[in-house]
Amino acid sequence: MTIKIKQLPETERPYEKLELYGEKVLSNAELLAIIIKSGTKENTSVELASKVLSLIDKNNDQNNDNNHLQSIQEISLEEFQKIKGIGKVKAIQLKAVCELARRMSQPTNKKNIKIKSSQDVANLLMGELRFEKIEHVKLLLLSAKNTIVRIVDVSKGGTNSAIVEPKEILQEAIKAGIPKIILVHNHPSRRPNTKSS
Repeated sequence: MTIKIKQLPETERPYEKLELYGEKVLSNAELLAIIIKSGTKENTSVELASKVLSLIDKNNDQNNDNNHLQSIQEISLEEFQKIKGIGKVKAIQLKAVCELARRMSQPTNKKNIKIKSSQDVANLLMGELRFEKIEHVKLLLLSAKNTIVRIVDVSKGGTNSAIVEPKEILQEAIKAGIPKIILVHNHPSRRPNTKSS
């Protein structure tokens, strides 16, 4: 027989635990349980959350805990609903929270950000491109002082390639009178291309 959340001591219930001790002490399952809100006759909300995390494990071949949790963004509405006790509403709530988290990881204003290294570019676009299923090519137009003037979507391709015309890239920079550019693309497979050209 499953113990219900209400049967747990108050200090062990996710809502009360967060209120008493703050969000940082909660496990991933407990945080997800708050979003899931209610359990079923068979499973508490924490147990349902654990099933969601198990689904991530099946889809994820990396051991890094941060990457592990970010992989929840890759789970579709249909996959969430395969878990008994996660219906359409709970699945939509989980997808909405994932999208909010993705948006919060991006700078609110990308203009005038100074680019000093390739890591700055990665930090700027990683949240946006990390879980894309197709290849995206973006062009960063920079001022003489390396601050971003504009970011242009150049091309969207398939799962392992995107067509880019060098003429279009140069025209964009010349039209805007831009002295510096950076061309960026993602790897939907998450495996960097090691071929040189």
